[in-house]
Amino acid sequence: MGTELGEAGASRLAVVVMGVSGSGKSSVGEGLASALGIDFVDGDGLHSPENVAKMASGIPLVDDDRWPWLDKIGATLGDRTAHPAGIVVACSALRKIYRDRIRAAAGQPIRFVFLDAPQVLVQERLGARKGHFMPPSLLTSQYATLERPNGEADVLPVAVDVPVVEIVRRAAAELAAR
Repeated sequence: MGTELGEAGASRLAVVVMGVSGSGKSSVGEGLASALGIDFVDGDGLHSPENVAKMASGIPLVDDDRWPWLDKIGATLGDRTAHPAGIVVACSALRKIYRDRIRAAAGQPIRFVFLDAPQVLVQERLGARKGHFMPPSLLTSQYATLERPNGEADVLPVAVDVPVVEIVRRAAAELAAR
């Protein structure tokens, strides 16, 4: 299913699967990376211990907390040595300024897959999720922060009202077509 995008000699693909917490970034990101034959990194794992502790306490991050994290996301996307065939990173990237920061730090063209999820659906998912540092109470602040990526040419919006396997299929097909 489009693995030629990740093979040597082809254009290296660097993709951010973005959206609010609970929209399916990790599941879709893992599936997309597998379908494309490239690496997957969950951006949550790139947060500093201080950021994780803050969010676990129900305190939303401020931009000064996010800048080093976004720079690390971008550097990971651009790391051709660690990820020569390409990479998919799951990252919220809720505001345009965050996406621009990631683009600049990556040092190469990247693509975004925006998981367009209604708040009521995500609230249900977060209520059922166990063991994640992001509490459901921060969802409202995430939607308040979200700047929909309308008009950003490198962003592919995908509705999440279908099973993950179908989201992955649609995203992989669309990325391969572009």
